[in-house]
Amino acid sequence: MPGAPRFLTLADVAEVLNTSSAQVYALVRRGELPAIKLGGRGQWRVEASKLEDFIAGLYDETQSFVAAHPFADSETLATEDAVS
Repeated sequence: MPGAPRFLTLADVAEVLNTSSAQVYALVRRGELPAIKLGGRGQWRVEASKLEDFIAGLYDETQSFVAAHPFADSETLATEDAVS
């Protein structure tokens, strides 16, 4: 099977997301990031396609947040006040 692996460890996911393994574990345990638990030792794995779906969902959530909470910096507000 050439190319990237189908399944990633939580440490691999943490590296991709530039966060900690503990944060990734929390995402998995809360059900926000789909994962599977393997074997008697309970090793977690995240399918690469599920990680990409998760990231795409975060972009959608962020876009909705930004649309609902427009950014207004002090420079913009000062300019608008001066024009009024």
